[in-house]
Amino acid sequence: MNKKDHNDENLGPTGVILKNLPSPYLPYKNGLLHLPRFIAKIRIHLSEGLPKSYRRNFTRGFDGFLCLHLGVEPQRVIDAVANSISELSLESALEKLFPKDLKVAIWNRKLVQMGMSEMGRETLNQAKTNMGIQDRDDIISFCDIIEVDEGRLS
Repeated sequence: MNKKDHNDENLGPTGVILKNLPSPYLPYKNGLLHLPRFIAKIRIHLSEGLPKSYRRNFTRGFDGFLCLHLGVEPQRVIDAVANSISELSLESALEKLFPKDLKVAIWNRKLVQMGMSEMGRETLNQAKTNMGIQDRDDIISFCDIIEVDEGRLS
């Protein structure tokens, strides 16, 4: 995909929406949720630059929280993706970069519950209001917000 060919994008309340990114609920081969999405955003960033609407949280938000959980700097994950010549070499690079104990269950639970704390619900409700879906009781996390925004959850 090149810069001019965002054939899976739409404009939403926050700007360009990439419809071809993996769901945050999709696990990587090691079981970590969101990692395939972070890798996909890195690849877009490296090849053409992310749209402004995604740059705001690139290496922050879920990306940053995942790296914090793993104890690695986001730039090291970016470098691993940039320097990998195949999926197998990327797997190997990430295995060397990440700790032996990924604490997959802890991370996955934390990710899917983001937005469920008292403070998180306030922010989540504001996001729902901004998107015009404030009456949706089935949207209970920030992963759900992403799913709605990118068209995987209607």
